[in-house]
Amino acid sequence: MPNTLSPLALSLGDPAGVGPELACAAWLARREAGLAPFFVVGSISILAGAAQARGLTVPLLAIDAPDAAADCFSDVLPVLDIAGLDYAPGSPSKAGAELALQSLEIATGLVRSGAAAALVTAPVGKAQFAAVGFSHPGQTEYVAERCGVSAGNAVMMLAGPSLRVVPVTVHVALAEVPGLLTAELIRNRTAIAAAALARDFGIERPRIALAGLNPHAGEDGRFGREEIAIIAPAVAQLRAEGFDIAGPLPADGMFHAEARARYDLAVCMYHDQALIPLKALDFDHGVNVTLGLPIVRTSPDHGTAFGIAGTGQARVGPTLAAIRMAGECAARRAAA
Repeated sequence: MPNTLSPLALSLGDPAGVGPELACAAWLARREAGLAPFFVVGSISILAGAAQARGLTVPLLAIDAPDAAADCFSDVLPVLDIAGLDYAPGSPSKAGAELALQSLEIATGLVRSGAAAALVTAPVGKAQFAAVGFSHPGQTEYVAERCGVSAGNAVMMLAGPSLRVVPVTVHVALAEVPGLLTAELIRNRTAIAAAALARDFGIERPRIALAGLNPHAGEDGRFGREEIAIIAPAVAQLRAEGFDIAGPLPADGMFHAEARARYDLAVCMYHDQALIPLKALDFDHGVNVTLGLPIVRTSPDHGTAFGIAGTGQARVGPTLAAIRMAGECAARRAAA
């Protein structure tokens, strides 16, 4: 990691969830996990309570600006302390949601300004965010808007050691998927993902496998015509533009080990088609990466887990993976 790279900014997430304790656990694992320096935008009182609940000894230090984090990171967990709040794991509140939103706003702004090298967002509760006036579907759409990128051009990729997947449609009912699919939507999301793999992951010409929508990829129209009318034309257009892409492929044969060795990215037609294999293969190391942004943004691939917050049961693997990936992607951009 270049010495000139700014530290990474971690948003707190909902303070009643597992985000605070996992930030503390990640700092303790910083050396063995090879993490770039980071700081948390949030609350020292929350982090101290979360560390104690998990049985961790984590020295915390309030910092005034991100550039102070790199100098002290080896000895303490730096915190941009924006509010004091009592730690109440598993009990989400309006005050906690307001703190989570403030943390996200400040962390995003610091990364956009260049004061921090990348953004790692801890999980928030969508219902709690909505209750304090948050109008976006999720953090991804908020960060995209703050970066001047339309929500349609911010592409979600889930990445783990075994697999990278992009769902073309995301949080919509399965019944709505066929009507939402267009050749242009498939082409745009695939092109954005391929460009990001080259820029942020060092895969200059990624090999892409594109799934069909229907069983057996429609079997020449017998089980549906979306492959013929929509997906195959998108593949043809992408090939004409120089992309290394195969498809539409039967999704049930895409994810065994031999098949995965043939591609760098799987583009899937809907949420579960992408996330089920990713979570089956890389549950403890999955990272949500937002592609198509002028900044690097990652997030652990899990939710707030209010039910186990403060119990020490939450696994730190996804948080470590998200921080590590953010640092690696930021370093590649800085070196370009």
